[in-house]
Amino acid sequence: MRAIILLPFLFICSSLFAQTTISGRVAEKSGEPLLGVNVYIKGTYDGATTDINGNFSFTTYEEDSLILVASFIGFHEINLPLSKDNEPLLIRMREKVSELNAVVITAGAFHASEEGKREVLKPLDIVTTAGATADVPGALNTLPGTQTVGETGRLFVRGGDGRETKTFIDGMLVHNEYSPSAPNTPGRSRFSPFMFKGMSFSTGGYSAEYGQALSSALILQSKDLAENDRTDISLMSVGADVSTTQATENSSFAGKVQYTNLTPYFKLVDQNLKWDKAPEEYNSNLAYRVKTSETGMLKFYSNASRSDMELYESDIANPELELPVKVQNDYAHFNVSYRELLGENWGLKTGASFTKSDDFAALDTESRDQNLTGFHGKVVADYQYSDRLGILGGVELIRRNVDQILSDESGSFEQDFNEQLGASFLEAEWFASSSLGFKAGLRAENNSLTSKNTLTPRLSAAYKTGDKSQVSLAYGQFYQAPQTQIILSQPSASSEKATHFIANYQWLSEGQSFRVEAYDKRYDNLTRYSQVFDPSTYAFDGYGYARGLDLFWRDTKTFKNTDYWVSYSYLDTERAFKDFPGSFTPTFASTHNFSVVVKKFIDEIKSQVGLTYAFASERTYHDPNTDRFLSGRTPAYHDLSFNISYLYSNQVIVHAMVNNVLGINNIYGYEFADTADTNGVYAGRAITPAARRFIFLGVFITLSKNKGINQLPNL
Repeated sequence: MRAIILLPFLFICSSLFAQTTISGRVAEKSGEPLLGVNVYIKGTYDGATTDINGNFSFTTYEEDSLILVASFIGFHEINLPLSKDNEPLLIRMREKVSELNAVVITAGAFHASEEGKREVLKPLDIVTTAGATADVPGALNTLPGTQTVGETGRLFVRGGDGRETKTFIDGMLVHNEYSPSAPNTPGRSRFSPFMFKGMSFSTGGYSAEYGQALSSALILQSKDLAENDRTDISLMSVGADVSTTQATENSSFAGKVQYTNLTPYFKLVDQNLKWDKAPEEYNSNLAYRVKTSETGMLKFYSNASRSDMELYESDIANPELELPVKVQNDYAHFNVSYRELLGENWGLKTGASFTKSDDFAALDTESRDQNLTGFHGKVVADYQYSDRLGILGGVELIRRNVDQILSDESGSFEQDFNEQLGASFLEAEWFASSSLGFKAGLRAENNSLTSKNTLTPRLSAAYKTGDKSQVSLAYGQFYQAPQTQIILSQPSASSEKATHFIANYQWLSEGQSFRVEAYDKRYDNLTRYSQVFDPSTYAFDGYGYARGLDLFWRDTKTFKNTDYWVSYSYLDTERAFKDFPGSFTPTFASTHNFSVVVKKFIDEIKSQVGLTYAFASERTYHDPNTDRFLSGRTPAYHDLSFNISYLYSNQVIVHAMVNNVLGINNIYGYEFADTADTNGVYAGRAITPAARRFIFLGVFITLSKNKGINQLPNL
């Protein structure tokens, strides 16, 4: 009987002996306690949740091979084998880094993407900005860091000239990316903004993957598969075009032909230039996309055009003497790219581009016939080691063959060069936490003409100062071959160098964004000469600097159906290059640039209207009638532009645009005669636009089974 009574007591004691208390504290790597962490024994229901101090405590009857799990959203899960000493535990959890919460390195770059949630710009902004005439550089010139140089139409970035910005499509370099133009009149980008889904416009400190650009890299990402069959017809005051798109489940084809002729327009709008043959261009584009696998995509794109124009240019010293000018260009560009994911962690990108451009320009009895053949091939692999560390590396080959014939009454002179540039690059991006990230890269290049090797570092870092704000820093060295004419005269000409230092602050909220960026850029090895065609006068010891401050504010939230942004740039720059007798502010640089862009959709009249105001302070010019070099100053630049798109029906849009509505006679600079008159005076004249205003009218028609699509996003 006594044994029966003792059995329950012994059972209870045995159970109490097997019961184990597990306790401890959970914290971040920094030591900050974590509230709400789920801590439990793997494979059981035994566990607890941490309190405000990160503490937890629970009991378990389990004994053998215990694994303690700590799980918390946003952090890596911990699996910890338990020992038998029952000591309180200290568990440190490492934060996960995801695209949604990670800091983004933004120093020196503006990004635009159809998918991005953090982007300051969208691709649609490029084509709806008044005054941009649906031209990518035209729209980017409303961003801080750019200077208005109206006589070229190119991108001049932070004290650099137009050739210091290079364009890449799907990672591949584009040679001769601008269409030809008459002297002192702006050219346009050859590539329509409608073909791109994303853009990165770097005003400095760009990735080690890209090179041969002293100031800026414009990186464009073409669209993937089209979703709908459609035909678009555009009837414009400057010409017409027809495009068609055919889409299947795994592929799509698009083709476009365009004809531009400014003769009818010039008859309606008076021009300051005397045209014998107004600019005329034939252009065709083809694009093919095919999905090669669930993660693979092959893209092909081609652009071919022929353009020519003829006009008369008055002699500066004798305005009654009119000299004939002729400009012709035949252009072809082909681009193929392929991307694929190789397993969970590896990615591959490869591509090639080919460019053929034949330029002919003549002034009176002098002419230049220049032919360029360019090739770019690249292979890039990236490896995502973890959510914190990614590595990218690759190799590329850039070939450029140029031949030129210079002719005048005395005969002709031939020049040519064959340049081959091989490069390799390696870049790593590491996140110490979701608030702190670093990127470091190296780029090595070898130029066949100079037989020189260069190794350039690229460094950047970013730190989140809050949920909506962050600061970034960037540093980099960049090399670029001199201008083409210098290499033609002396193929062994040394590459020019720029060193960038950038500090950035950005605040980004839903519908609003603000950024401020300070920079310092140093130039070395710039080309100097007294005569551009005489290599005996060349020296490669030029230098310079550019420093300044950029501000940007954008708001789509405050006013209903209204989007606006404000940009301001301050620039202080000098350089000793070309035929400068010392260090001076170049003629293309202006100290202050300011712009305001406003867009509003008015439901009542089914229209989108846009307004852009641009201001640029005075620019320097050299007057040979004075003893001081580059002492002249132009008037400030002002431009108020307007556009409107009216939705006549779901698939018919009427678009109108007027640049320089106020008709201000902007002066870009002055040019002077080569020799003085009998009184010792050099005659001069102002460089002004070909017309006070540019007016555009167009009707855009879309034919598709999907009645909800039209060309409004393209306007």
